[in-house]
Amino acid sequence: MTAHTTIVFCRYIMLSIESRNNQDQRTIGQLFYFCCDELADISYAEALYTILEVLKNAVREYFSLREDKIDEFMNFFISSLPAFLKERLVFSCCES
Repeated sequence: MTAHTTIVFCRYIMLSIESRNNQDQRTIGQLFYFCCDELADISYAEALYTILEVLKNAVREYFSLREDKIDEFMNFFISSLPAFLKERLVFSCCES
């Protein structure tokens, strides 16, 4: 009886695999991965740096400040960030 049950389960597993291969889009080779990997992931530091650059540009446009005042504002803003964000930001600035 144990052998019969094992054979039935093996057949069920093979049928399940075949069914998944025919119905699930993730089993079309590399096509699923190509669709999901269209955009490269950016790191946390790059995202933070991008947000700060957008903030700097927005302040420049909205308030029409001189460059030295914007730099002063950005230095103040960065100095008031929590330590873990400052560490990431310093790391990203050193890379570029």
